[in-house]
Amino acid sequence: MIGRMLESRRALAGIAAALALALIGAALVLQFRQGLEPCPLCILQRYAYVLVAVLALLAALLPRVLSRGFAWLGILAALAGAGTGMWHVWLQLHPPVISSCGASLEFMVSNLPLGRVLPRIFKGFGDCSEIDWSFLGITIPGWSAIWLLVLAFLLYRSQGRRG
Repeated sequence: MIGRMLESRRALAGIAAALALALIGAALVLQFRQGLEPCPLCILQRYAYVLVAVLALLAALLPRVLSRGFAWLGILAALAGAGTGMWHVWLQLHPPVISSCGASLEFMVSNLPLGRVLPRIFKGFGDCSEIDWSFLGITIPGWSAIWLLVLAFLLYRSQGRRG
């Protein structure tokens, strides 16, 4: 039964959507239960997960003609998020001599105009080189990059399937 389900493009895209949502949930648990505040690069990776979840869900629900486009957009979003995660890992492995700690994302969003907040988020404003948590020697952005690559793979595999 499971093998048959994995042959369906809709099932694979649906699994990718559910997995992306579960990983967003895991990030929120780390933030609110463990007290790990995300840096701007973490936030960008979360946006990638949300985008992948939405696009994968559309790929699962829509007819094949439309499904392909949404799946490929989901693959691109996952690869972009994985690239952000890899850059984040590089920053953790090669921290700058002078830390670029700044105001938290919450403070910036609450107190600065959006036009000033967005460039700071995309520049990685804040200390993205700090390592707060790891599992099996892999940090959060490392795991994020791995999972985003898994999501890209699932969406890619869904395109070679029927149904």
